[in-house]
Amino acid sequence: MVSPEVLRRYPFFCCLNEEQQKAIAMVTEELSVAAGKELFLEGHPVEALYLLIEGSVDLFYAAGDSHDQLLVGEINPGEPFAISALIEPYTFTATARVAAPSRVLRVDAKALRALCEVDCRMGYLLMKQVAAMAVERLHFARVQLAAARKSA
Repeated sequence: MVSPEVLRRYPFFCCLNEEQQKAIAMVTEELSVAAGKELFLEGHPVEALYLLIEGSVDLFYAAGDSHDQLLVGEINPGEPFAISALIEPYTFTATARVAAPSRVLRVDAKALRALCEVDCRMGYLLMKQVAAMAVERLHFARVQLAAARKSA
């Protein structure tokens, strides 16, 4: 559990009221993560939504049938990631690797979805945030893929 005050610092959670922030704080923990650690792997079931407090995290997609991975996103402090925690089929669409020693908030995915089922307004507000992040990540991925294509 973290303090609701921690969540209030980040735009992703600012759309929620105090009661909703308290509920999410109850299912959230703060973690320190070493550089090089993979937080999650593409294709695996989602266990948490993350928000980067400090440090740096890179997102990678598998490149076709090879074992090569393409960098398709960089997470900066204040940004959520593993947004698939709220999108069926609740499977990671990328691998997240910590690029520099980092601190993250880890929100339990099942508990968060349960909260959203009970409080539909919370679910709606968080899905708006997730949709905005998905569009932003899609744009970044397109730019990265276009750059890779030009250099090939």
